[in-house]
Amino acid sequence: MRKCEVAVLGLGLMGGAALNSLLDAGVDALGFDPVGPGSDRGSSHGSCRIFRRFNFENPNYTSLSDEAHAGWIRLQAESRQTVLTETPVLEAGLPGSAMVASSRAAAIAKGRPDPMLTATVANKEFPAFALPDDWDVVVQDGGAILRTGVVMRLMRSRAGNRVIPERASFTPHHDGVSIRTVTEEFFAERAILALGPWLGRALPTLGALLNVTRQAVGWFKPTRPDTVALGRFPIFILDRGPNDVVYGFPDFEQRGVKAAPHNHGPVVGPDDWGPQATEAELRPVGDALAALVPGAAGPIIDRDVCLYTNTVPADRLPDAGEEFVIDRWPDSRLIVCSACSGHGAKFAPAIGQRLARLATDPSYEAESFFQLSRYSQFA
Repeated sequence: MRKCEVAVLGLGLMGGAALNSLLDAGVDALGFDPVGPGSDRGSSHGSCRIFRRFNFENPNYTSLSDEAHAGWIRLQAESRQTVLTETPVLEAGLPGSAMVASSRAAAIAKGRPDPMLTATVANKEFPAFALPDDWDVVVQDGGAILRTGVVMRLMRSRAGNRVIPERASFTPHHDGVSIRTVTEEFFAERAILALGPWLGRALPTLGALLNVTRQAVGWFKPTRPDTVALGRFPIFILDRGPNDVVYGFPDFEQRGVKAAPHNHGPVVGPDDWGPQATEAELRPVGDALAALVPGAAGPIIDRDVCLYTNTVPADRLPDAGEEFVIDRWPDSRLIVCSACSGHGAKFAPAIGQRLARLATDPSYEAESFFQLSRYSQFA
């Protein structure tokens, strides 16, 4: 039986960052995941995610973004590969949009110049857009395209032979965690569970607090390719009203403009990756582009499905839901991470460091708004 100090089950962005943090600290750690870079499944699959310095979801995230940004820059410098492609982030919405107001407030609180623009100015600066005159608009600096495909390969490469590319099951014990793959048995003093949509299946009690939803993604052929090219077109998030938010990227891969709804799709199981995104699922995105980003509003040329994993609202330390769980599992040597794949990718280096510390420093606690005790059943 092979032994280690810490096992990491699940090596997407969060688990991969945790494993790298442990190994960098000299911890005897192993990572387990049958899903490798380049797969079309898993919370971290695909080529890109949005990196934002100022986040409308939670004012506490600004410092988390700063910490994560430093981690991405370190990885970029060490690897000499592009991890972040700096790109402005345009957020726009109906008059009084809470999303736009929260992003604006986060930037101002950090001492940045007020990022508010008129729609007229935004349309002139980014001619692919046709935002209504009365819409609220902010354009924040410090944003970037996070090259997740590159990151996944780099993390696996850095971990080297500390990765076991097999499916693993676990059994908690009072003195550690036993882990079994098809070919071998292991015993770890502690284990980090970063299992994405599969976490609720591994821990059904936690699963009751998680929702996994199907999210359709499309790539649209631009009608005016010159206006949506990298350097002329920002990352965008458009708030068209309740449960109608669309986001997208510049055509940085010559694959079209990637765009998708950010509002939650139907609840599904962790293995429900098919079928391909349908015309009906992507029609609201196409309609939004036609109305607001006509330079990008061509036919669908590629499509994908992502799964969001999000928490339900807490009761003891109330939140609106969609908050992360980064904590020790009660009465065990397990550490759990549900990084809520709707908006967690950008924070991976910071979350990975927290998971590594939870596994190695008994005195360490993650921020209270990440803890399980915000739910009465874990108090």
